[in-house]
This record gives sequence, C-alpha cells and structure tokens, in this order.
Amino acid sequence: MAGAITSSTLAQASTGKLPPLKASLKSPSPSFRLRSSSLNSLRLRRVFDLFDQNGDEEITTEELYLALDRLGLSVDRSDLCTVVSCYIRPGRIGLDFDSFCTLHRDLGDAVFGNDGGLREEEAEMREAFGVFDEDGDGFISAKELQDVLGKLGLNEGRSIEQIKQMIGSVDRDHDGRVDFFEFRSMMKAIAVRT
Repeated sequence: MAGAITSSTLAQASTGKLPPLKASLKSPSPSFRLRSSSLNSLRLRRVFDLFDQNGDEEITTEELYLALDRLGLSVDRSDLCTVVSCYIRPGRIGLDFDSFCTLHRDLGDAVFGNDGGLREEEAEMREAFGVFDEDGDGFISAKELQDVLGKLGLNEGRSIEQIKQMIGSVDRDHDGRVDFFEFRSMMKAIAVRT
C-alpha cells in the first residue's frame, strides 16, 4: 500500500540505523512533521509527556507500545523494542526527550525523505483540527474533545465540566464549540509562547 510504513522503508532510515518495524498505518500523516519548528517542538514535547505515563522523563518501550495501542496503531512488540533500543542512551531504561526527537526525525526521514514531506501550514492545521472534529461538521464539541482526550488516556477527558472550561477558554463567539479559526488562533498563540 502506497505511503505505508514498511520494514524496508525503516531499514533504509539513517543509513541502516533503524531495524525493520511493521506498523498497521494506512498512510503516513502529512503532519508528521510540521513546517514551523516551534510548533513541531511543542507538539513533540506534548506527545512525549502523554506517552511518559509515570512522569519520569523517559518513555520505556512498554509505555510507547501502550500509547500506540491506545491510538489504534498495532505494532509488533518485539520489532518496537528492537527499534527503540537503538535510541536509548547507555544507562537509561527508556527514551529521554532528545532521543525521542531523534527517533521521530529518523522515522520521518525514512517515510517522507529528508524534506519531511512538508505541506502548507494551513493544510497541517486543518488536519490537526480534523483529528478532534470527529464528525466532520467543522466544529470541535465538548464530546469530541472528551473522546479524543479519553483515547489518549488523559485524566482531563474524564470531566465534561473541565472539557467545557477548556473549550470556553478559546471559544470567541461563545457558541460552546471551537471552529477552525478559533483552533488556528489557539495553536498560533501556543507557538508564540514557546
């Protein structure tokens, strides 16, 4: 299948640094790497923190496996262990943030080539928005946000009142939903603060 992460693609990454890893992705996300380096760094930090379930600043292979499984990405545990072990620094039990970034970059190079398959920033924002807008109606509702946070295993997703407060903090027209323009403004504001 075109664009899928395959063993041969990963084996070519970083001049053979990555051993093969089979993932059941239909096609790689065009927002794997964002054009804006500050947005990419922020996004990677947030993903790292989500995957680091015990907050010890390391992502073990088990934590990574469980996070990918929760997201519906079926990966062979032993293949994942083989790939991740190449990036774990001596004396550590998991990936620190810098090693996680290196792994992410190498996977991106393997899948998209060295240019990262970059898209226009607007298209990337629309795709990110689409992750939350599960029903495709052009708005992120409290229920949709709760569903996505729940899939990620975040405690913030448990309380609908907390979700409504999150939405209210960016909902400029006070309709109880976040539209694309409110979402884009929020993302740009986050990038500026970083």
